[in-house]
Amino acid sequence: MGITKIANQWILETNLSAYVLGLDPDGNLVHLYWKERLPYPEDYPDALVPREISSFDMPYSQVREEYPAYAGIKYIDPCLKATFADGTRDVVLQFESDEIENGDMPLLKVHMRDRFYPLSVTLCYRLHERYDLVERRVEIHNGDDQPVTIERIWSAQWHVPVNQPYRLTHLVGRWAGEMKIIREELTPGLKILESRRLTSSHYHHPWFALDPGGADEEQGDVWFGTLAWSGNWKLSAEVDAYASTRVSMGINDWDFALRLAPGESFSTPPCFGGYSASGFGNASRALHDFIREQKLPHGQVLHRVLYNSWEATEFNVDVASQIELAELAAEMGVELFVLDDGWFHGRSSDRAGLGDWWPDEKKFPDGLSPLIRRVNELGMDFGLWFEPEMVNPDSDLYRAHPDWVIHFPGRARSEARHQLILNMARADVLQYLVEKMDRILSENKINFIKWDMNRNVSEPGWPDAPGEARELWVRYVEGVYAVWRTLASRHPQVIWQSCSGGGGRCDLGMLSLADQVWTSDNTEPAARLQIQEGFSMLYPASIMEAWVTDMGGAEIPLAFRMHASMCGSLGIGGHLVRWGAERRAEAAQWIKVYKEIRPIVQYGDQFRLISPQQNAFSAVEYLGKDGAEGVLFVFRTHLVEPAALPPIHLRGLDPQGIYEVEGHAGIRSGRAWMEAGLPVPLKDYSSALLRIRRK
Repeated sequence: MGITKIANQWILETNLSAYVLGLDPDGNLVHLYWKERLPYPEDYPDALVPREISSFDMPYSQVREEYPAYAGIKYIDPCLKATFADGTRDVVLQFESDEIENGDMPLLKVHMRDRFYPLSVTLCYRLHERYDLVERRVEIHNGDDQPVTIERIWSAQWHVPVNQPYRLTHLVGRWAGEMKIIREELTPGLKILESRRLTSSHYHHPWFALDPGGADEEQGDVWFGTLAWSGNWKLSAEVDAYASTRVSMGINDWDFALRLAPGESFSTPPCFGGYSASGFGNASRALHDFIREQKLPHGQVLHRVLYNSWEATEFNVDVASQIELAELAAEMGVELFVLDDGWFHGRSSDRAGLGDWWPDEKKFPDGLSPLIRRVNELGMDFGLWFEPEMVNPDSDLYRAHPDWVIHFPGRARSEARHQLILNMARADVLQYLVEKMDRILSENKINFIKWDMNRNVSEPGWPDAPGEARELWVRYVEGVYAVWRTLASRHPQVIWQSCSGGGGRCDLGMLSLADQVWTSDNTEPAARLQIQEGFSMLYPASIMEAWVTDMGGAEIPLAFRMHASMCGSLGIGGHLVRWGAERRAEAAQWIKVYKEIRPIVQYGDQFRLISPQQNAFSAVEYLGKDGAEGVLFVFRTHLVEPAALPPIHLRGLDPQGIYEVEGHAGIRSGRAWMEAGLPVPLKDYSSALLRIRRK
């Protein structure tokens, strides 16, 4: 494993895969191979020079460049476009040098330079060998004495083997309907997925998978990638006239410009790509392990069962109402009590108060301390909701600083949820937020923060920008990251959650800051099964906060609701007073079971057995890393009777090992449970949780 250079070829080998690039005879940096690792370096293909077909199909247009810039006689979708001070609008890159660092995370840097201008571009490749992932990003430096305007700079272009058709798998959705799995054939031309909303968004997700058309959960070649960026992004999937398929990802170039002053540099967000020879399930588990073990700020900590009081009290919060709910939650075995929206100055509805981050004097005359003290006495930690990026026009902050919001000077300021967006590209805005939030965290014992964002952008102006105003799309995200990192460094005990009306800002950029994600505002359990399946395509169950609420009506049993939420990081959000003693007692029993199985659910291997997006009868399995214990969840929503339910075929077991499955008499080999399966009879809107144990 590691990085090897042979002649003009760089071989990047992970545990099971290899990624190879090299210089062709004309000096172009080209992609050569990305698939299973081969026994010897000499096994990998050499670079060839395509032949000229016609004046319309020059060889340059057929070269599979590793990072193509807009230049010359080539017409593929480029990764880099720039305008120089003299008006030249292309970039002609040539190889200059390379650096190799082999160690725990091997790194290759390939230095490129424009042939005529002092503009340098460095392609960075970092290997995450155990996860079979290649991390790519690009650094650009202006060595000229004149500025350069960057109009597109993507993080990576990924090539897959030529001369075969591909199916693109991606995730789409909307508010309260995130993460729908879409599979479609790629045809010649461009397929564009993107966000223009200032966040990664509910509507498309910065992740893709390609397969030749026959891959499933267990078998088949799958290439996949995801972008670690929390703002506008773009994916360009291209099939050219000669059956060459490529996917590019990076910061969206729509309404974008980045002015590089003399001597200035810029680095793109990283893009992670991987290859699986064993289908979509193996690809997902590789990302799950990588995210849990390498990305999350607090690593593999078990997430606590939380209660959030929003649905019970909404804006009508005070010390007494919250203590009443906290006492009921503690009796059920809840470990973390979270006070949501409505606690801060002037916040009696969603029309006022955002930006004034101190406790409301009427609701909390003695501050938050009395409530937090009681929560801690009950044996629970305390958490708090913020929406730092937003401001209500009816707030002290806005009245003092109306210029702090994103706006165009000559346009009306569009409100959504009665709020505007603070310009997180401004240093004074960042300073204000750090001061206000740091004071709350310093003066109170807080262990959890829910960071929310409840609208997308409009009028994306930055009137007093120090440079190019269209840099807002990048500088805003960098500002969000800066506030988050500053507060996290000062308060390392805090677990942070990313929320944007549900899953509107869930990406690998946020997961270097947040340990959890609020998956969706839709907590109706049948809908959540479908959302959670799409979420699992790349994200592990440990980060997926899943609440049991009152959404969906009384016709869905509490056990079904609990089981659906126990597939992630369990939370409770219903009105506990109205639940009554009997329902609270039943929930307490399921919370007790969840605490027993949560190490398996949060940090085991996940197997999608039967899809809830495709079937009304579905199943998902979690298996501990040592294979000794697992848990199977089975759900039935609505099927017309008579209905024949298929057997459940377990996965991941040791074929020669002996296992028992709760509710099924006798013990059988792992192979028998996987091949013969087991019946799980269920009626409409019922579910089962079955423990799996190795004998």
